[in-house]
Amino acid sequence: MRIVRFASPQGMSFGVLDGDGQVAQIEGHPFGRISFTGARYAQADVRLLSPILPSKVVCVGKNYADHIEEMKGLTGDAPKQPLLFLKPSTAVIGPGDAIRIPPGSTNVHHEVELAVVIGARGARNVPPEQVPGSIFGYTIGNDVSERDMQRSDGQWTRAKGFDSFCPIGPWIETDLGALGLDPADLEVTCTVDGEPRQQGRTSQLIFDVPTLISYISQVMTLLPGDVVLTGTPSGVGPIRPGQRVECTIEGLGTLTNTVAAAEGLSTAGGAR
Repeated sequence: MRIVRFASPQGMSFGVLDGDGQVAQIEGHPFGRISFTGARYAQADVRLLSPILPSKVVCVGKNYADHIEEMKGLTGDAPKQPLLFLKPSTAVIGPGDAIRIPPGSTNVHHEVELAVVIGARGARNVPPEQVPGSIFGYTIGNDVSERDMQRSDGQWTRAKGFDSFCPIGPWIETDLGALGLDPADLEVTCTVDGEPRQQGRTSQLIFDVPTLISYISQVMTLLPGDVVLTGTPSGVGPIRPGQRVECTIEGLGTLTNTVAAAEGLSTAGGAR
């Protein structure tokens, strides 16, 4: 089942996207028993948003050997345990939204990643063998990163936490098995303006999804709707305003975002 969050003239809602390109609106949130409102929309008539608004996005660094090798001068050797960091919820954007480059930044990179969405049960102190019961579904994430800040700061919060630095979407697939697919072995790719950049498979993860969710759940409680980004394969590279980034994962579709310069608007009014 493909769960989407969308904007229509009636407001923002969750829905189920069917094979005919129709979105069936559901009541409330998508966790638990789904109840339909009876309203249906053509996908072309609505705007898809990030499929979930997580309380937190938990990211895993250095989880592909080839990416560790290409970033060795910046991030060091492979970790002995999962390397965790957080993105704020304000970094989350949806399909079609613009990744906004901070003023003065010239070294912002894309990072396509399998994203795991936590279900109604949540996850706290969950053993690896019970992790599937805590997973609602899977989607695509882009761990956008400002490399110069990542290098200079020594920790990654600023480099990876800017508004718009966490595109998620286009939908949540709740049953990859029904498609004959295994989340443990999916193709992961990224292109920029149609140029191939990244290619890998989730079977190349150093720490697999059950290991990651279990490990994280020993540190912090994962709430329903929280998102875990599992790491990126090699091939990361710079993006600049005017470009188009397409992140594709087998069975999960394509997450497409444009790139623009940040406007620097202030909540106090006017430009900063």
